[in-house]
Amino acid sequence: MSNIKLIIEERPSNIGNFMVGRLLPFREKRMVGPLAFIDHMGPTCMSDYENLDVPPHPHIGLSTLTYLFEGSIMHKDSLGTEMEIKPGQINWMTAGKGIVHSERTPDYLRSSNKMLHGLQIWVALPKELEEMEPSFFHVPENQIPEWKTDNIAFKLIAGEVLGKKSPVPVYSPLYLLELKSTSRQTVTIGEHLFGESALYILEGSIESEGNVFGPKQILIAKDSKLCTFDMAENTTIYIFGGDPFPEERIIYWNFVASTKELIEKAKEKWLAQTFDKVPGETEFVPLPEQNKRQ
Repeated sequence: MSNIKLIIEERPSNIGNFMVGRLLPFREKRMVGPLAFIDHMGPTCMSDYENLDVPPHPHIGLSTLTYLFEGSIMHKDSLGTEMEIKPGQINWMTAGKGIVHSERTPDYLRSSNKMLHGLQIWVALPKELEEMEPSFFHVPENQIPEWKTDNIAFKLIAGEVLGKKSPVPVYSPLYLLELKSTSRQTVTIGEHLFGESALYILEGSIESEGNVFGPKQILIAKDSKLCTFDMAENTTIYIFGGDPFPEERIIYWNFVASTKELIEKAKEKWLAQTFDKVPGETEFVPLPEQNKRQ
């Protein structure tokens, strides 16, 4: 099996059965199944005068998943939602035809030293649901399916796989699994995966076909059925993927869509400031090309 690509500083080379990159999307791979974007936030230590302040900004055509390891974020959106997310919980926001939200350090933490560490993931919506009504769903930590096999602790953050189902209301077949090892273990779960599959290493390392991979690398499997590897002790990884869509997706700024027309429509709507507002928020974030002109 010699069809793995390694992406380091966008210079690929073949090393085995995976493509390896730093973030999604990257040049050689734009999406994995319906997942279009992964951002590993932190870990960041903020002092008593530093805070997370992401002002109101719009989304269309996707669902966002926020999952924290450390810290806290106050989510507010144009539906009137006001929800603090803490470590181990899930915020699932579906933009559909359009939603606006802000993300900030909660008031009670703004004058304290604090950490922020987590994942934010974008999941594209099926074409027939791209313009659905927006919604928001919060999952407490105790509702996330957890189990142990050998010395590996599993969590199913989203989707359905391995005979388990997450309460997160996804809109297409997908999975997002957390695996934590306490000792070196061989993992063979490929027969249970489907569609396109990838693996993100948060901490520790894994070994596949004599190749060792470390933190902040994404391994894209050419065939999800070949997902066999060794986890080192004290390693945390995320396996994610699902059925890809028949159509490509366009990603512009915070917008994901199957057509340029939907992107242009959202741009015009944002410039005209006719998206619904986040209650209590007044800031306006320009489009990227507006910032370049300033």
